[in-house]
Amino acid sequence: MTGIRFLHTSDLHLGKAYGRFDEDVTADLRQAHAEIIPALIKAADEHGVEHILLAGDTFDQETPSPRLIRQTITAMAEADQLSWWIIPGNHDSLTADLIWQTFAEHAPENVKVLRDNTPVAITEGAYLLPAPCPRRKSGYDLTEAMMHQETPDGALRIGLAHGGVVDFRPDEPSAETIPPDRAERANLDYLALGDWHGALEITPRTHYSGAPERDRFKHTGRGTCLLVSLDAAGNVPVVTDIPMGKYDWQELELPLSPGLDAVSNLMELLPDDSSNWRNTLVKLHLQGYVHLDQRMALMEQIQRIAPEFCHFEWSDHQLHTEYQPDDLDQIARGGALRIAAEALKEEADDGDLARSDRDIADAALTRLYSLVKEAAE
Repeated sequence: MTGIRFLHTSDLHLGKAYGRFDEDVTADLRQAHAEIIPALIKAADEHGVEHILLAGDTFDQETPSPRLIRQTITAMAEADQLSWWIIPGNHDSLTADLIWQTFAEHAPENVKVLRDNTPVAITEGAYLLPAPCPRRKSGYDLTEAMMHQETPDGALRIGLAHGGVVDFRPDEPSAETIPPDRAERANLDYLALGDWHGALEITPRTHYSGAPERDRFKHTGRGTCLLVSLDAAGNVPVVTDIPMGKYDWQELELPLSPGLDAVSNLMELLPDDSSNWRNTLVKLHLQGYVHLDQRMALMEQIQRIAPEFCHFEWSDHQLHTEYQPDDLDQIARGGALRIAAEALKEEADDGDLARSDRDIADAALTRLYSLVKEAAE
């Protein structure tokens, strides 16, 4: 028999709201999601594959707008030489009647929604063993049925499922957790998984594709899909990451100390090519200690460059100020301002106070220093 090559993707989450971001960023991210399907079609064409396996969560919720559903179907149908094999995930499970009835009524022959776990031939000598999600929480391991499903001798066996292999809540054991060796135990040549939004190899035969367009800082970098090549039953698949995402998500830590140039260290941490900043989202954690003038220079630099990014947020609650003898002199040498500055410094340095109270005093003193500097300019 001949082998098969296909794209493995999942977690498109079309229609995601992105409520935590401002209006402009939300619009950009939603537009990127709208371009995922054409991007997948382009990738399939470039790599000469005729099948895309979509391992759940095509939509972000069970009740997307009819407009979004119909436009998704139309986008998938545009490449009639390409077959889409889709299972419902936990976000768009089989209880999402609006979605799957619309697909049943309007999807063309090349767009196939697999609504039960019956093995299906996707090409000669290659069978897909789907595990669609019946509801948001199934209550059991949907891949267990693959252990007992028969396919012709010598045929490739490809599992398609949505769910967690690792139980991320050890204090709350879940019967839904997929064993990491499911592919080996069920004699699968490949198990295509969805649910985890970052590309992840569980075993050489079991992979999460990750979301083709990232949607949170938990999974950094740009989105991907996987190109999978199977040449014969029993052989180890060849799996290749295919870059997909428009937006680059970066969660960064910047540890500082008074002897470092805070601004230079910040710039070294950020992507080198500033022309890509517009497609980069940054979540920056500032840590350690800096002198007061360093802190002000750092904040000024962050405020200067932040608008060049798609999104830039920072947290400085773990960044503390080490005050030098002349810092208070730069605020005031006497009078009410000096008294206020000394009181704030005393609280910021008071080891008997709670860390949160010391941080408030630290932030207030920094703000006072900033206001005095602004007034002097």
